[in-house]
Amino acid sequence: MSHDNRLVYMANQIGKFFESQGHDQEVAGVAEHIRKFWDPRMRKQIYAHLDAGGAGLDPNVREAIASLRAAGVKAY
Repeated sequence: MSHDNRLVYMANQIGKFFESQGHDQEVAGVAEHIRKFWDPRMRKQIYAHLDAGGAGLDPNVREAIASLRAAGVKAY
């Protein structure tokens, strides 16, 4: 499994954890988890993956990652 695929898998697993809480909580929960616990290098790679089309990311996870970037959460 490539590193990008591993990050996609991890992000989607976080999304599955929050899924039962509804759309808004899932998006917020994924974003908060990635902001708090992912190394800046990991955020940089998932942002690059999103820029390349975000293949494999669940829609709510994609939204969470895009919201982090829009909020200015740095990837370094």
